[in-house]
Amino acid sequence: MSSIHGAPGFLLHRPRPAVTIRKFIAVVALINALVATYLHLWKIGLAGSLSCGGAHGCEYIQGSRYGWFMGVDVALIGAVGYAVIVLVAIIAALPQFEDEKWPVRALQLLILPAFAFTLRLKYAEFIILQGFCRWCAISAVSITAFTVLIFMEWKRVQRLSAA
Repeated sequence: MSSIHGAPGFLLHRPRPAVTIRKFIAVVALINALVATYLHLWKIGLAGSLSCGGAHGCEYIQGSRYGWFMGVDVALIGAVGYAVIVLVAIIAALPQFEDEKWPVRALQLLILPAFAFTLRLKYAEFIILQGFCRWCAISAVSITAFTVLIFMEWKRVQRLSAA
């Protein structure tokens, strides 16, 4: 079970970048899906109080008209959206899809509209409402990171197909 110079093989194994990025997206999206579910449950009265603090915190933001989009709770949209990202990222992390374009394209189709929607929400939160929701901020940082990572991943699979 040894390999080069007697080192165990598992120490020499390098994680594959595509799988690592996709697993990272899956795990972080799962955390965000759980947080968004909690926010939705709070909004419909099935969870206790929110712990955000401040007069212009989570309750203020969640209770505003920007907490709804076309009659649907934004937290519910986030919970469902992140759950779908989790599912697609898990499938995309399977070794047989590591160098395929379609999983990256599928993630782009989910992440890029979510990023645009997040920009709208952050504008409303910071500029219009002049508030701050820490849970919303965590989601915004996550979806921004996903956007950067999925562009990096797209460049990688493009290079592979050009080779």
